[in-house]
This record gives sequence, C-alpha cells and structure tokens, in this order.
Amino acid sequence: MSAAAPAEPLLVATGVHKSFGPTPALRGASLAVDAGEVVAVMGPSGSGKSTLLHCVAGVIRPDDGVVGYRGRDLVLMSDRERSALRRGEFGFVFQFGQLVPELTCLENVALPLRLNGMRWAEAGRRAADWLARLEVADVAGQRPGEVSGGQGQRVAVARALVTEPRVLFADEPTGALDSLNGERVMRLLIGMARDRGVAVVLVTHEPRVAAYADREVVVRDGRTRDLAVAA
Repeated sequence: MSAAAPAEPLLVATGVHKSFGPTPALRGASLAVDAGEVVAVMGPSGSGKSTLLHCVAGVIRPDDGVVGYRGRDLVLMSDRERSALRRGEFGFVFQFGQLVPELTCLENVALPLRLNGMRWAEAGRRAADWLARLEVADVAGQRPGEVSGGQGQRVAVARALVTEPRVLFADEPTGALDSLNGERVMRLLIGMARDRGVAVVLVTHEPRVAAYADREVVVRDGRTRDLAVAA
C-alpha cells in the first residue's frame, strides 16, 4: 500500500513581491503554515515581516506571487471576497490592540460577530464567554481607555478568537506590554489557539515571544529563510 500524500499547508505564499512606490518591501518571500501550527516571523525593523503578514492575510495585494488558502489564491480574489475572509476565517491581534474606543470591551469582542450578521443576544453571549476564557470578564462593561494595557490586549485576543478563525495573525502582540503582561498574553493566546487547532502567524522581533512557535521564518531585506525551532 502506498503512503498517503502529505497534506497541503493551510496557508502558503510563494514568490511574493511588494513595493511601495520605488521601494521594494518583499523580494520573492515565501511562507507556509499548517493547520494548528504556530510560525514566528522574525526580522529587524524594516525587513518586510509586517508587509508579509499583511499580504498573506489578504489585507494588501502583492505585486507578484501566489498566496494560497484552502485551494484559493487570495491575490485573485476581489476586495469583497478578501474582506469576507478576514471577517470569518482570519483573526487579528495587533501591537496596540486597536479596540474601538467608543465601545465597551464586551461590544468590541462582539463586533466581528455583529458585522457577520449575528443577533446581539447571541453575539453578546459569545463575547462574554471569550472574555471569561481570557480572564477579563470583569472589564466587560468598561471602555478600552479605562483598562490596563494587559487587559486591553487580552480583550483584543478575545475579539480575534470569537469568530473561531482557522488562522490567527498576531503582529507584535506584546510589543506595548511589560514582560509580565506579555508572557501572560502569549500563554493565553497560544494556549487558546492550540486547543482549537488554529494556525498562528506571529510577527515579532523578540526571541522570548518567538520561543512559543513551532518554527521560525526570518525575513531580511524582503527575503525569507525558514528555521526549525529546537524542541
């Protein structure tokens, strides 16, 4: 009996190029992520790592190359199709959380569900459940400006996971936090993602954050190099 063919990566980018005006940001970068895998994308400031994340997440369209997700090329999708993908199957955590300041923390977490057409009663229930899982149920009625940085970032993680995405993109998720809060956020983020088999693309310049990953991809001068992480 022949061996089964290896499964295709959930998300794969090949030969990605992106320039901003005359300045090249990516020069043939590649990235592959399996379902349930955590990949850290590392590199110095200006290396192109955040641009790579934005390309593979469908936030920006590369100038050349292929970005495949479950058999579809994001580069060929319409803006509307990519927007729907980001709302439903992708989750995002950014360095400063980017919570909506006018909304309560509960409303922020429920927002992606509401944008997808879910009724408030169900969206609010699911949002409250995720706030509890991330250990910030006590700030549900407060606005982002009224909570600490660590609490706000855990609210942002809850918002990213409430839609039960297949891929979570985290861009310097602990960059604005002290080391204690940063470690707490990373343990919760990675733990929740692994429990649900979510693939994680983690952009960071911090080795202590990259240590949570299964594998590292180093970006330098717009090109990528894949590294294994020692067990």
